[in-house]
Amino acid sequence: MNWDARYAREGYLFGKHPAAFLSREATRIPDGARVLSVADGEGRNSVYLATLGHDVRAFDLSPNAVAKARTLAAEAGVDVAFNLSGIEDWDWTQPVDAIVAIFIQFQGPEARAATFARFREGLAPGGLLLLHGYAPRQVDYGTGGPPHAENMYTLPMLREAFAGWEVLHEADYDAVIEEGSGHSGQSGLIDFVARKPAA
Repeated sequence: MNWDARYAREGYLFGKHPAAFLSREATRIPDGARVLSVADGEGRNSVYLATLGHDVRAFDLSPNAVAKARTLAAEAGVDVAFNLSGIEDWDWTQPVDAIVAIFIQFQGPEARAATFARFREGLAPGGLLLLHGYAPRQVDYGTGGPPHAENMYTLPMLREAFAGWEVLHEADYDAVIEEGSGHSGQSGLIDFVARKPAA
């Protein structure tokens, strides 16, 4: 999929407001935390995190998305360290206090396993992972995300991927979401918030 072409269109593909999951769960992040927003798109989630007072860095592979994200941050009067990068190219050796990864299901199982390993490396001890995406049944709903069930999440898969972490919140549920034209309608959703062991 050519994400840069999708983000070149008028307006914000997924809207300007944060994902409902992030609005609910961001209170778990300690004040003034170093937060990384992964594959951040047009900035709706990173800008929201910055309005909460966090030290936010974000990356996306699309120049058009990053340009829109910078505009959104300027409109909100906040600073976000936006970067043009893919997941594979990001420097995961600089630890952060929280990683936010929302609807990043453009990867198949093998690439996803490598990404989860990067998350485990990139979080500081005691840091939080806030992960949100689609369950496999989302393919039948067709209201957002790729048409590949193998790219989707299940709670057992996530518990296994982050075994030994403290799971603070997990949910597998259906909800109607309206997030721009990109996510619209009845959706099969997965929430997963976990804390990396402190030692």
